[in-house]
Amino acid sequence: MKRRTFLTTTTMASAGLSTFLISGCSNVTKNEASDVVADVAVAFELEEETINSLREKLSSGKYTSEQLVQLYLNRIDTIDKNGLELHSIIEINSEALAIAKVMDTEMKAGKLRGPLHGIPVVIKDNIDTADKMQTTAGSLALEGNIASKDAFVVNRLREAGAIIIGKANLSEWANFRSTQSCSGWSSRGGQTKNPYILDHNPCGSSAGSAVAVAANLCVVAVGTETDGSVVCPSAVSGIVGIKPTVGLVSRSGIIPISHTQDTAGPMARTVEDAAILLGVLAGIDSNDSVTNESKGKGRTDYTKFLDAKSLQGKRIGVERKPQGQNQFMHALQKKAIDLLKKQGATVIEIDYLDKINELGAAEFEVMQYEFKAGVNKYLATANAKVKTLKEVIDFNIANEDKAMPYFKQETLISSNEKKGLDDKNYIEALNKSHFGSKKILDDVIKENRLDAICGLTMGPACSIDNIYGDRWGDVFLTTPAAASGYPHITVPCGKVYELPIGFSFFGTAYSEPELIGMAYAYEQASNQRITPSFKKSFL
Repeated sequence: MKRRTFLTTTTMASAGLSTFLISGCSNVTKNEASDVVADVAVAFELEEETINSLREKLSSGKYTSEQLVQLYLNRIDTIDKNGLELHSIIEINSEALAIAKVMDTEMKAGKLRGPLHGIPVVIKDNIDTADKMQTTAGSLALEGNIASKDAFVVNRLREAGAIIIGKANLSEWANFRSTQSCSGWSSRGGQTKNPYILDHNPCGSSAGSAVAVAANLCVVAVGTETDGSVVCPSAVSGIVGIKPTVGLVSRSGIIPISHTQDTAGPMARTVEDAAILLGVLAGIDSNDSVTNESKGKGRTDYTKFLDAKSLQGKRIGVERKPQGQNQFMHALQKKAIDLLKKQGATVIEIDYLDKINELGAAEFEVMQYEFKAGVNKYLATANAKVKTLKEVIDFNIANEDKAMPYFKQETLISSNEKKGLDDKNYIEALNKSHFGSKKILDDVIKENRLDAICGLTMGPACSIDNIYGDRWGDVFLTTPAAASGYPHITVPCGKVYELPIGFSFFGTAYSEPELIGMAYAYEQASNQRITPSFKKSFL
């Protein structure tokens, strides 16, 4: 949903949200990954660079922005378009080098636009850019859609001096097309691969954004989420992802799923870089009224909350009932919890997930109603050949072999059959899912005097299966914060079956400063970011 998360809607009502996640499909059955590494050189001189390390190199004259952009473009050509064929980038910005030259000229003249001046970034292909790049949500039906205006977040990036070098592939329509989708696949961009084990899933829908960051194709990236589409791909690709409070970051100019849950968010290799990018993205937008709620609550600089002692004195809740049956996952969570305690936090067992899970069907109902309304509104003024959701469906049918070679479009069809947002069924579902989730979390946080809730983000990535779709595991922690609109951050926690696992912190609205502080303290104490191995398979 997720803008980003792809749900298995047919089973959701009966199985709750355990089937409705987008993530860590834990169907891996072997304990050791293959020692066969892809036969392509992956050494890279900018590997694991950060925003600040690149800024230092730009200031010292070691690199120009033009050189940085060219190095990343070469990297993309070598292992993304060719070689390993990660398929994380759906389109290169043909103007990136020219923009880099402008940033270099400005820097030499002493003009610095902001913290990202001259820094290459990637954004998801559902975010409008008024340049030569298309905005398609990965769909052939939207091919040729060149936006007339930058999305608000794109304008913020440009104002801060960022160089958008390309757009990232994604689960088509942010994984809101089919109940049997394979995450990270789109008809326009093909199948994105997990950089740790290439025949495994990158999760969705911000698959390309996560893989681009993990594989060092850029410094940071922007993803979008409705339910899990930032934090799940981040977790399974071994990076940091922040799903902000709905209202902190504008959604105008972003192809929508749910105005109740949609948000863009930063994806990075470190908490510090994610914090820097969040400060750039956040802001009040007159074209997105929900951002008015962030007045006086947002920050332009979240790095001031990066304190390695931030866990001291914190009260953090964790679900009492063990999640899943995998002993390695249980051991990893225990290790993380023990580290929190060692860093001075008090961890309290709480009961809340079963109550949240019961709301899964209502959440999906809300998304279907809001998706139809939102997409029809977006397409009505877009420069696309299709102008309604119905026309998208018809295009896919007419071009079935190319647009739907594997899974179909049940979710598009069921969404299009929904009535308007004044329908009583929608209102009932909204009250149950969104407001119900908020009450559950608010109550448990207040009763236990919690600063945050934590747990493993998702299970390990499942295998890529374009024909039968993703197979979900039983560990996931995306929906509580997603349905309520609350902030959520995931940080690398370790590996299971040679695949990355993330550890989550989430809390009440606009608690990003506290969550970033706790995540940073955990990151500094655990140091679990591991560069991808690019193994061919799990055999």
